[in-house]
Amino acid sequence: MSDAESDPEATDAITVYSDYVCPFCYLGRASLDEYQKRREEPLRVEWHPYDLRAGKRGPDGEIDHSVDDGKDDDYYEQARENVRRLQEEYDVEMADEIRTDVDSLPAQVVSYHLRETADYEEWLDFDEAVFDALWLEGRDIGDPDVLEDVATDAGFDPAVVTGALDDESVREAVTERFDAARRQRITGVPRFVYDDHAARGAVPPEHLERLVEGV
Repeated sequence: MSDAESDPEATDAITVYSDYVCPFCYLGRASLDEYQKRREEPLRVEWHPYDLRAGKRGPDGEIDHSVDDGKDDDYYEQARENVRRLQEEYDVEMADEIRTDVDSLPAQVVSYHLRETADYEEWLDFDEAVFDALWLEGRDIGDPDVLEDVATDAGFDPAVVTGALDDESVREAVTERFDAARRQRITGVPRFVYDDHAARGAVPPEHLERLVEGV
């Protein structure tokens, strides 16, 4: 059964590759939310995790901030300018433009576990709450205590966080999703995919409408 078929409310689905620490993923979801408001029927989000920190992640899974990933001060200043421009365009509040100090892997592990075990709408509440915790509230979503708060606010037992983070099979499944994205030549996020067509970046709602509806 497809994901769209498993949700009685959704008749269609859009695949979204994203990483919670990507500000453009947060802005892209805001754009998608705006497009959703224009639709008569809900569009299900089929989420695929992506690791923006892969180039800095060591064999133990920890991030080595001393690794040179080629992103200098000019790169980050341009990124901040682009974030500020899209914030204004999409009318989105954000606590920060960039967060290089946060590791999203724990959040992605918990989110993936809930995506596989909970109802779609329950997972979506958690997914959106993680984005808001980082980009609206400025919290460190790599901190298990923060994730427990987020899970509780989304209606889950906070023990689900420890359970997911302690389950090596969940982490391996998320890592495989990261690898699968690279094999599919996904080199940046957000990426929206619908019916073998794709849009990269925090594109406006009109662009998503053309992607999905061909208009």
